[in-house]
Amino acid sequence: MAETAATAPLDPLEPRALVAPHHDDKSLNETLLDHVWRKPGKGWFMLLGLTISALGLLVIGVTYTLARGIGVWGNNQPVGWAFDIINFVWWVGIGHAGTLISAILLLFQQKWRTSINRFAEAMTLFAVMCAGLFPLLHTGRPWFAFWLFPYPSTLGAWPQFRSPLVWDVFAISTYLTVSALFWFVGLIPDLAALRDSSKTKLQRTIYGLFALGWRGSGRHWHNYKIAYLLLAGLSTPLVVSVHTIVSFDFAVSLLPGWHATIFPPYFVAGAVFSGFAMVITLIVPARKYLGLRDVITDRHLENMNKVILATGLIVSYGYMMEHFVAWYSQNQYEFWTFYVNRATGPYAGVYWLMIACNVITPNIFWFKKCRTSIPIMWVASIAVNIGMWCERFIIIVTSLSQDFLPSSWGIYTPTWVDWCIYVGTLGLFGTLFLLFLKFVPAVAVSEVKELQLELKHAAHHNTHGAH
Repeated sequence: MAETAATAPLDPLEPRALVAPHHDDKSLNETLLDHVWRKPGKGWFMLLGLTISALGLLVIGVTYTLARGIGVWGNNQPVGWAFDIINFVWWVGIGHAGTLISAILLLFQQKWRTSINRFAEAMTLFAVMCAGLFPLLHTGRPWFAFWLFPYPSTLGAWPQFRSPLVWDVFAISTYLTVSALFWFVGLIPDLAALRDSSKTKLQRTIYGLFALGWRGSGRHWHNYKIAYLLLAGLSTPLVVSVHTIVSFDFAVSLLPGWHATIFPPYFVAGAVFSGFAMVITLIVPARKYLGLRDVITDRHLENMNKVILATGLIVSYGYMMEHFVAWYSQNQYEFWTFYVNRATGPYAGVYWLMIACNVITPNIFWFKKCRTSIPIMWVASIAVNIGMWCERFIIIVTSLSQDFLPSSWGIYTPTWVDWCIYVGTLGLFGTLFLLFLKFVPAVAVSEVKELQLELKHAAHHNTHGAH
């Protein structure tokens, strides 16, 4: 039997639907482009007002920081890295799911990626933009950030290529560039569809400009498929490499709690974990508001919850191995960090919240009822995002605040400027995402139509073969 909605309720052993079978090309066009053409509702305007208000906090925080310097942040001695790096790693992690869904699942021919890849790709772009703000501001003088790039300076000054912070510059900028290209190339056929269905000259001009003259000819499709596949191949190693390099910021140091060889795979798994959780957080309300239940089905949501469960177990294993190595190595500083400072120290509340959200919460997805319950998965996805933020806080702040020398220990407390910038990036992310939902098809129309044809062809073939 084919993978259609009509077959799903009949046999519990059959996979659930990927696309409701009653749709044809015309109805898919109407359904998937409807939210672009229709007037936004009050809910959209209220959310946009809320996110723009939060964005205002970012403007206030950044302006105050540029005027007074990063001394207005809560950073101190010994906690020289704090909210800036915590939020940088957190946002980069969230940005991982997009490329994973778009590139790796495409190469592995996983059909369930089709209806959710556009959401995840947009989320990746916006999350990486938010991430880039923090190290940029932490330089103190962001207008000199170009010094991080190798250029023919008259002073003969070059970046310190042995520093992982410089590796970050190249990793993040490459990731953002390739992700943007991948997102835009995938959009071209849908932008052409918007151009062709535009009702005003202005709309036709704008969408036509970005559609790059797409006419849907055989040659256009041939070039499109090759470009899309090449970008998928290029993006795949980036998924692994970017957060590996981010983990090197910590792993190459000698600080207790950071000096661990498990950091690269542990960070990558954590990034995918938080990225998929953010996709669930965004896609559950979006599919209801946009009327996309026929193409973003329960099977998509259940599969994403399975990925959250798998990566959550890897993250839990990473926590366990960190504690085991700290005990087995008999290194008193490592033992103190993991068994005393983190579990019972001044930030113990954040530590146990991290354990509750990242270790206990994903295990509810062993149960199918939880994997398929919309309210449960939505609340769990928010808990995972909170837990992953707490993880970055614990890794960075606990190790810096209590290191080798007790006389230099200190307590870190974020200031109102730290909170303004963090909440402001949430506002920036939300504003960009709402604008994306209004002006661009949230689901890849051409890919869903292609998938629908494949499923119908398979159903016909199986039916014909059965006779």
